[in-house]
Amino acid sequence: MTLAARHQAFHDLHQSGCFVLPNPWDRGSARMMAALGAKALATSSAAHAFTLGRADLGGVSRDEALAHAADLVAASPLPVSGDFENGFADDPDGVAETIRLAAEVGLSGCSIEDTVMEAGNPAYAFDLAVERIRAAVAAARGLGRPFVLCARADGVMNGSYDLAEGIRRLQAFETAGADLLYLPAPPGKAELAKVLASVKKPVNALAAGPIRALTVPELAAMGVRRISVGSQVARVTHAAIRDSVAAMLGKGSFAPLMAAASGDEIDGFLKKGSGDV
Repeated sequence: MTLAARHQAFHDLHQSGCFVLPNPWDRGSARMMAALGAKALATSSAAHAFTLGRADLGGVSRDEALAHAADLVAASPLPVSGDFENGFADDPDGVAETIRLAAEVGLSGCSIEDTVMEAGNPAYAFDLAVERIRAAVAAARGLGRPFVLCARADGVMNGSYDLAEGIRRLQAFETAGADLLYLPAPPGKAELAKVLASVKKPVNALAAGPIRALTVPELAAMGVRRISVGSQVARVTHAAIRDSVAAMLGKGSFAPLMAAASGDEIDGFLKKGSGDV
């Protein structure tokens, strides 16, 4: 699939129905997810930081994130979206430049948070948060090709504002032209329903916290257009490392390794996911 076809396919996925957007952290995980039927992929800032031995929250530079995104674009034939935190800039012009650079490495979309990358996860002031999305939208529209701009209101997840403020921000981001709206980790299904009822543009839901208890059909029935998993699959992988190595070194047991996939099975997934079949 050409890059142009990927960009159009990613745009089209957001026009109707509901799809799951898995988040790989390297070429191997990207190809595994592609082989298992993913229609598109997205980077995860936290999962990428983990691969570098760093904590989340500003643990990766813009240049590193762009290089990582380019690597995932090259890994499979699927469209890829970038989880680019606050756009690696506080000012609107800096965010716009990040969008242009994201497009240059072949990304089909990008998400921008309203969170300052510093301890405590403070939110940008309302007016600045909206101006940052407006600048990102203008940069995306200037590309002359499909690019799905996702605007995130992260304050509910981070504890910096309440649901009412999160909805106010999403509505302003919608007016500013964002293609997709995203309020990560609402307290529950009822709060997610309020988010969905508050806007007309497509909404992304994160399969984390209480939302993990819902199924894809249930989220689709609510009106969710896209479901991302963030760093959840990477965290499951790290849990497997924790549990298997703790059993080896603590109890002297290799029992957890019985669940390992065979090398032939993994090789098959990697070949299929690369498009080389």
